[in-house]
Amino acid sequence: MKKSLLALAVLGFTGAAMAQSSVTLYGVADAGIGKIENGSDKTEFLSGSMMNNGVSRVGVRGVEDLGGGLKAGFTFETGLNLDDGSNNSAGAGFWGRTAKVWLGGGWGTLSLGRDYTASFKAVGAWELTSYALYSVVGNTYRYLSAARDSSIIGYATPNMGGFSAEVNYILKQDGLDAGKAGAKWDLGLKYVNGPIGIGASANKTKNGKTNYHVGGKYNFGSFAVATSYSQTSNAANQRRRGFSLGGSANLGAFALTLDLTRDTKNEIGGKKYTNGVLEGKYALSKRTFLYAAYLRFDDTNNYGIGVRHNF
Repeated sequence: MKKSLLALAVLGFTGAAMAQSSVTLYGVADAGIGKIENGSDKTEFLSGSMMNNGVSRVGVRGVEDLGGGLKAGFTFETGLNLDDGSNNSAGAGFWGRTAKVWLGGGWGTLSLGRDYTASFKAVGAWELTSYALYSVVGNTYRYLSAARDSSIIGYATPNMGGFSAEVNYILKQDGLDAGKAGAKWDLGLKYVNGPIGIGASANKTKNGKTNYHVGGKYNFGSFAVATSYSQTSNAANQRRRGFSLGGSANLGAFALTLDLTRDTKNEIGGKKYTNGVLEGKYALSKRTFLYAAYLRFDDTNNYGIGVRHNF
């Protein structure tokens, strides 16, 4: 009898502890067909390519309420190739897309590990394709050469009336960016309130050039327009600089986006290009959509059609 009561007491205590924490499995399945010029130059199966909407992935994230407004959490995320089921992570290890732990409260959030950079996150305030792999801004200016970094020490402010900021610092021994070694800082500022979205991003590796994005978007309801100005650089400190201008229309389940970039300086390729993406999406549900995209990128013509499911 005593053992039964003890077991019930332990079960009750465990249940109370578990009620204060949660773990969620999430992911994306994205695949299609298309052609990437300067690749195989043939129509082929696409997964995690430049002409997919996104990378297929599986992740697990958890959060625990520590009391007093303080929370702790983690995120682990890995990529998948739907062509053959192999791993398709952006980093060296299995959890190469994201591997971080964080503490947060009313004062903001402190995170440690591999994660999306602060500068990359700020682009979401204005980029029209929602970070699609065929984004013309992402391909032309490479999200300032790093969509994610390892060994990030990061701090993000709470949202203050639509304004938020995040800063990352990477120590010298871990600061590898496009072949450049040294300590690195990375900054993202966002203002998203009502129809207005504004983002400013910047990063710099020691002995490298400062990279930056500044962009804005205005939503008129069914229509939105966006513009930006960017500078990125490579390991040789060669710069690529230019602006973007585009618009999107949401007509019920169907959405159409046209976004263009024009170089004002290109030391990397030696030629100024006008690039563009035309994207169409049709929503089958809140979590599943069909897409088709054509990307004109540095004198190459690329296209893809596919389906994406979020879970």
